[in-house]
Amino acid sequence: MVDYHAANNQSLYSAGGQQIYMEQENDWDRDLLLDPAWEKQQRKTFTAWCNSHLRKAGTQIDNIEEDFRDGLKLMLLLEVISGERLPKPERGKMRVHKINNVNKALDFIASKGVKLVSIGAEEIVDGNAKMTLGMIWTIILRFQSSFTERTKSTCFFSHTVFLFLHSWKDGLAFNALIHRHRPELIDYDKLRKDDPVTNLNNAFEVAERYLDIPKMLDAEDIVGTLRPDEKAIMTYVSCFYHAFSGAQKAETAANRICKVLAVNQENEHLMEDYEKLASDLLEWIRRTIPWLENRAPEKTMTEMQQKLEDFGDYRRVHKPPKVQEKCQLEINFNTLQTKLRLSNRPAFIFFALSLLDHLAEKFRQKAAIHESWTDGKEAMLTQKDYETASLSEIKALLKKHEAFESDLAAHQDRVEQIAAIAQELNELDYYDSPSVNARCQKICEQWDALGSLTQSRRESLERTEKQLESIDELYLEYAKRAAPFNNWMEGAMEALQDMFIVHNIEEIQGLITAHDQFKSTLPEANKEREAIQAIQAEVQKIAQYNGIKLVGNNPYTTITPQSIDKKWEKVQQLVPQRDQALQEELARQQSNDHLRRQFANQANMIGPWIQNKMEEIGRISIEMNGTLEDQLTHLRQYEQSIIEYKPNIDQLEGDHQLIQEALIFDNKYTAYTMEHLRVGWEQLLTTIARTINEIENQILTRDAKGISQEQLHEYRTSFNHFDKGDAEFGRIMGIVDPNNSGAVTFQAFIDFMSRETTDTDTADQVIASFKILAGDKNYITAEELRRELPPDQAEYCIARMAPYTGPDAVPCALDYMSFSTALYGESDL
Repeated sequence: MVDYHAANNQSLYSAGGQQIYMEQENDWDRDLLLDPAWEKQQRKTFTAWCNSHLRKAGTQIDNIEEDFRDGLKLMLLLEVISGERLPKPERGKMRVHKINNVNKALDFIASKGVKLVSIGAEEIVDGNAKMTLGMIWTIILRFQSSFTERTKSTCFFSHTVFLFLHSWKDGLAFNALIHRHRPELIDYDKLRKDDPVTNLNNAFEVAERYLDIPKMLDAEDIVGTLRPDEKAIMTYVSCFYHAFSGAQKAETAANRICKVLAVNQENEHLMEDYEKLASDLLEWIRRTIPWLENRAPEKTMTEMQQKLEDFGDYRRVHKPPKVQEKCQLEINFNTLQTKLRLSNRPAFIFFALSLLDHLAEKFRQKAAIHESWTDGKEAMLTQKDYETASLSEIKALLKKHEAFESDLAAHQDRVEQIAAIAQELNELDYYDSPSVNARCQKICEQWDALGSLTQSRRESLERTEKQLESIDELYLEYAKRAAPFNNWMEGAMEALQDMFIVHNIEEIQGLITAHDQFKSTLPEANKEREAIQAIQAEVQKIAQYNGIKLVGNNPYTTITPQSIDKKWEKVQQLVPQRDQALQEELARQQSNDHLRRQFANQANMIGPWIQNKMEEIGRISIEMNGTLEDQLTHLRQYEQSIIEYKPNIDQLEGDHQLIQEALIFDNKYTAYTMEHLRVGWEQLLTTIARTINEIENQILTRDAKGISQEQLHEYRTSFNHFDKGDAEFGRIMGIVDPNNSGAVTFQAFIDFMSRETTDTDTADQVIASFKILAGDKNYITAEELRRELPPDQAEYCIARMAPYTGPDAVPCALDYMSFSTALYGESDL
């Protein structure tokens, strides 16, 4: 016996080895970072593994991280290895289409209970080699799980070879693997442990040539690597498992078939023996019965005596063996029926010659039934109803055709029975065999014609279905792209026709900038429109080329190519109209801005002038230097200078009228309004007039009561002081009576006196204290509060302080400033 352990006598699988293996399996990223040579081995191995499955679908990949980026071949690979159908892929070339396809593949993998860690569709679409190799390894583990579970405990051949902790570099394990199952392919005794490259290449070449296992590894890479990549080795060895597992299944199936055939052959041999024995016996009976039935008297005694002797011979010589044959026939018949019943076969029926006419009648009955069934079938199979059918109707026709094919297959037995009966009638020399043969020939020819027509109709239906599916996919793609584009055009038309109301140049310039940006998107939008129209053109091209008469509109949308073109033309018309409207509004806003500046320049001079005059009048009324007559003269001169300023007010009124006519309601260039200036002007005139009237009244009082000038001056001084005292009193009342109730409580008076005479805390002092606790930061943390304050007060602050949102904020920063001001009612907490 070949000793496969000669070079691997320490390859025992231990608990420690299992732990190392599992750690390696769970640390994909670290593997790739540790040894770039492993990535090279995995690229070659995984690519060959994928191609071993993709070739079943007539395709392959060349670059593993590039060819899976659009998700199409990835979905095809999963369909091949799983035997299941995945959702239809998206055929677009955009990144979103590729991501959607890869997500469908990843969702399918996840649906099999596989947890994908750190592998996303974006990485696969971006051609991330590490993530792509990780995904393929996950697929290998999932869909060859029966092998991977066994390799984690022991190899699947009889001798233990631990696959991943011991080196495969000498190639002996690969050769032993093949020799164990196909010893005729490997002369294991001639292999040398000191020639690993030859050993490896021998195993790889034999596997590729005789086992149909593609070459996934390079001998030089394995020998030249300190520790070959376990995932590449595992993937390659898994192919051996599936190859040998398939061979074992085939051997089992062959044994089963041989057993069944042996039973069948034995039964057929018994049937042949029975038929031959029965036919011979029936033939003897057919010849004997007329002889026994011959009752014609003989003419002479000698002839009569001879006849009697012949009958005696019949009873003594001829009949006993035939009776024995009949008994044997019954035994054989019972034995045959028992064997057929035990082997689940139909019972054996033997047609005797006496049933020949019955057999012919059976032929006629079966032929008539068959001819009735075939009536009209050729016309049905040659109709071209599929040329005007929709996709759903084609699918219905296909199902109907499949039902017909099933019916046709069921009638195959009937045709075979008819042919078999005709053949049997020929073998039994039926007298009307020519007509039987002619009728059978016609049935067979018609049957062949029906088979050809059935196949032809199926091909036509499937071809039309494929074409209509292509058209349906184009319809769907058209609908998916037409809907957002149509919405975009409708939104664009609405925006282009939307009435705008602006109040200044900045707003209209913003609209013009937005409009220019919109116009810059029109070329790209036109490309999208052309692409959408090209989809519809492709539909028409397919239909015209294949003779398909399209019935109805796109089932996925009511948006027609004509409506898209019509709306696009409308957009093209509205763009210049919008341009014109925006430019006209810009000109109007520029004119309005000029009016604003013109009014503001005047108002900004008049407003301060009025304010200055008001202050001067107040100062004059307080100082009152000179005699009353001098003061009166001075004030009247001052009044005249004010009246002479009136034309400036009138000019400003004219500018204001222009602004009102232009419907301008704001002016950023001045804080003055015409109403404000009117009031100020009227107050100025009223104040100067009241001051003059006061002087006149003082003169009248002086003259009437004889008060001296010095006394009047003293009265003025006292009044002015009292006037100032009223202001201080108002301040105090505002403090002690904030609600203006007109009454002051004793408690309020005490509070006021306390605040006036004692040093009290303020919001600023509390903020300064918090800033000390916060280490001079603009915020404080919960940790700092708990460290510096008693627990209950610290939690009180934390619960009520708002999060700090300044530019220097850190996570969990608290705003002690707003909290402090809120304590003194200076802000809302």
